[in-house]
Amino acid sequence: MTSFGRFVAAARARGALVVQPRMGFSEPARMRAGLRATKGAADAVAGTLTIDSYTRVGDEPSAVRALGRGVPLNGYPITSYSPDTSRWVLDGIAEDGFPVQVRHGSARPQRIVAALARLGLTATEGGPVSYCLPYGRTPLVDSVRNWQETCERLAALRADGAEPHLESFGGCMLGQLCPPGLLVAISALEGVFFHRAGLRSISLSYAQQTSPAQDRQAVRALRRLAAELLPETDWHIVVYTYMGVYPRTTRGAHALLEDSAALAVTAGAQRLIVKTAAEAHRIPTVDENVRALRIAADAAARAAGDDDTDEGSDPADNPVYAEARALVDAVLGLDADLGTALLKAFERGYLDVPYCLHPDNAGRARSHIDETGRLTWSDIGAMPIGRVTGRRGSRLTATGLHDALTFVQRRYDHPDHDGGRTPAAVPLLQEV
Repeated sequence: MTSFGRFVAAARARGALVVQPRMGFSEPARMRAGLRATKGAADAVAGTLTIDSYTRVGDEPSAVRALGRGVPLNGYPITSYSPDTSRWVLDGIAEDGFPVQVRHGSARPQRIVAALARLGLTATEGGPVSYCLPYGRTPLVDSVRNWQETCERLAALRADGAEPHLESFGGCMLGQLCPPGLLVAISALEGVFFHRAGLRSISLSYAQQTSPAQDRQAVRALRRLAAELLPETDWHIVVYTYMGVYPRTTRGAHALLEDSAALAVTAGAQRLIVKTAAEAHRIPTVDENVRALRIAADAAARAAGDDDTDEGSDPADNPVYAEARALVDAVLGLDADLGTALLKAFERGYLDVPYCLHPDNAGRARSHIDETGRLTWSDIGAMPIGRVTGRRGSRLTATGLHDALTFVQRRYDHPDHDGGRTPAAVPLLQEV
């Protein structure tokens, strides 16, 4: 079986950033063609099977009906096709030099993980918080239980000589407007959750936000926490190209992608999940995914000599680390069982995702973008970070929220934007 973690480590050893698409098609021949095309797009590419929405929520009957009617789905229905069909999709493509990760977005992933294991795949992603709160109304207590079972199922593959890999989606909560300290804390906590369930190959995620300087602090803080919290573990950091409202111009989209690749390299991440110039308009084609992978790989190569901080080492006064560490320590102190601790943390508002409507989220925390472009708190609710967080601003109005959501899009689509080196000025947010 292919080891995802060893593949990433080997790429890093030769100075390459692993680039990876979020690609999934419901038609097997098209899925196979997409994997084959992306495999050769750059020096270090990881393959992706993104699962469709029906399968994510366990509604295989609807997936089967759609397939029978020839209706395309927004991903690959791994539990609806026979194992022989899926093995054909992967045959001769998935290998040590091109591991394939299954990405799905499910708070009930047991059947998906069972299906990928039957195919000899060992890498997936998610988490009890990150694949619950943003995706629906599944109770958090159910998601924690489901993910405990899933982690144990994955860890059991080690008995057969595999090294299963699990990536936390915690650094991507809602895609945007979640200050980095909370993103880093959730990703780190999910990594500890995986580790305690027996997994020893883990990646922690962070999604590019509004300030390059703050993003570098966040990635370095995540590296520091991983080193502190995940002993005897093969871990790495994965950066996501901005997941919010995307630039509508090709020029702006490519500049944002290039900046995310530079962020990954200069802050010490080892893998990048890319986005294409089509993201603002529609689901991208295979060719558009290939182009995005090449743009990202080229940008990473150009940035390779820019890091003067000892491979992304974290300075002692990193404010993102201080905030994330305070959150992590508070949650770990709630209960010896981390699943129970996570439930208590959300019940008490110790973890509170701004603008998240899930019933188990307190919903008191709010964020804003300050005059320097940094994503900061306007209200911390009950989160135990009052002693370490910076100055808090006023709450956003409806107009201000819209401005915040489109901040990155407007900056990169601005005619004066020069490819990310000097971000164009954006009007300040309207606040009360």
